[in-house]
Parts: sequence; C-alpha cells; structure tokens
Amino acid sequence: MRAVVMQGLHRPLTVDTLPDPTPGEGEVVVSVGRCGICGSDLHMTEDPAYGAGAGTVLGHEFAGEVVALGRGVEGLKLGDRVAVSPLKSCGHCDYCRRGEVQWCAHFGLQGGGYAEYATTRPNQCVRLPDSASLDDGAIIEPLAVALHGVNLSGMKAGDRVLVLGAGPIGLAVAFWARRRGARAVVVQDLSLYQQERALAMGATGYVADREDPVGAAIRAMGGPADVVFECVGVPGLIQQAVAQVANRGRIVLLGLCTRPDSLNTFAMLQKEVTLITSAFFLQQEYEAALDALASGAAEPRHLVTDTISLDATPDRFEALRKRTHDCKVLIAPMA
Repeated sequence: MRAVVMQGLHRPLTVDTLPDPTPGEGEVVVSVGRCGICGSDLHMTEDPAYGAGAGTVLGHEFAGEVVALGRGVEGLKLGDRVAVSPLKSCGHCDYCRRGEVQWCAHFGLQGGGYAEYATTRPNQCVRLPDSASLDDGAIIEPLAVALHGVNLSGMKAGDRVLVLGAGPIGLAVAFWARRRGARAVVVQDLSLYQQERALAMGATGYVADREDPVGAAIRAMGGPADVVFECVGVPGLIQQAVAQVANRGRIVLLGLCTRPDSLNTFAMLQKEVTLITSAFFLQQEYEAALDALASGAAEPRHLVTDTISLDATPDRFEALRKRTHDCKVLIAPMA
C-alpha cells in the first residue's frame, strides 16, 4: 500500500510503499476514504514529547470502509462504512463500558490514516449512517474533542463565551457553545483568515486585535467571559484568559502545550477563577458529534477547506505550518 511516512523529526514527510496490513485476531482493516490533517500531527513532527519518529504513519482523524476482518471480530461486516475513534482501549473494562476509554489500562492513540489502509479494532469503529459522508466521518474527532471541553466547562445557556484560537478545535467549540445557547460567542485570533468561517459556524463575533486583545474581546462580548476556552496551546494565553474571564469564571484548556508556562495565581485568586483541563473525549461525545452531522447540522462542514491526494500531502503538510485560509484539509488516500 502507499502511505505518507515520517522520516524523523524536522524532516519532510515522504510517500512510500509499505506492506498491505493483515488483521490479527480481534482486528479489522479499513480502506481509508478520508483522513484529516490535525495540528497535533504538525507538532508530532517537531516535538519529541509526542514520541513520533522515523517510520511513523500519522493520521488519527479518519473514516473509511471495512475491507478485512480478523478472527473473532463481531458486530462489523465487510463493506461497512465507519469512522474510527483514535482512542485505543480494551473495550470491556469498567472505564470502556462507561465510555471513558482514555482511562483504560490499555489506552493508546490510533494513527495510520495517512495511508490507503489502516488496522484498528472493532470497538473503535462507529458505523456511518447513509446521511453521513466520509468527510463527516473524518471531522467527528475534532468535534468530539470540542464537545468534551464544552461539557466540562459547565457552560449555561445565556453565558458569554470567549474562544482563543480559530483553528478547527476553536471553531468547533464555537459551534457547540452557540448550539447550547450561549448568548455571545466571540472567537479571538491573531489574524482574520477564519473570520467568515467562525461566523458561519455560530460565533457572534470575531476579534483580531494585537494592540488590545483583552479589551477588544471584552467589548465584543459585552462584558467579561463566563467561560474562556484556550484552544491554541501557547504560553501566555492562560494569563490572558485570566484577564478576560469574569469573577468566578472558568477557563478550559484544550490547546496542547508541551512548554512550561507561568501563571499569576494572585490574579486568579482575586477572581476565584476555575481552571479546567480537557483531555480527549467520551465515547458518547464521539457518537453525539456524529449524530449532529447525521441529523443535518451544516455548520461543522465549514471546517473542511480542501481535499488532497497522498501525493500532494507532503508539500501541503509543510505549507500548513504557516497560517493561511486553510482550516481542515482532508486526505483522500485512494484518489
């Protein structure tokens, strides 16, 4: 099979030929129809903290068709269209039964979507209804990540919400927050590239003011935020969020940051700010994200800005390191 493969940290990806996968006991092989390029994929090729290196096939946001079944597989058949949750787990422990697969003792992260075929497990596969496309299947994961953060935030209808970062996760947070009844949902970024997309996904305002980021956001919301979602993962943004959040407000960390950050805890204490961290998602939230798409929610589909071939992936991957009008680029490995 053809696949896009890491050659090591800080080195360009290449299109290589690898052996076709064969499913082991309890495994399935999926012909990958669509796979999203995630910001964390870019980080994995630069930061050793993620543990990726030469020979890694990236890609954890994918959907496709089941083309091979290993011994003992139940609940799936050849030809099923599925979205693949990237959260590996045993599928039968107490955590898995509750949908909290990230706490399973066998937890791991699924990759392999930058290829024509990928091996996974049945408990990670969610069938796509006829009303959901393969494109939809590839954006379920970021929608579920955002939904988990919104659920943890304690956001209520009528709240003011500020989203720091206009990437796919930030825009998905804006979608869910508005869908849940927030009266103001302002997305803040360093550029205006995603302004139109943010408004199409439910944001009531968009701010890109480098001179007065705190004041500009508060003015756009009509007051300090009840909840701030930090969706970038850059040192300094938590401190900015403290200045933008209301007394007894909540700050939710969704952005991945492997670098140390410093906090003015006195400023947080004065406001009695609650700091919440959000990791991954529940299985129920993954399914809820699919349900929203399958039932006709059009807003999340604005995330997808282009679909490319495997051959085009290495160059486009490098181009995505710079801010552009691109949002979620999908790979079609069989194209």
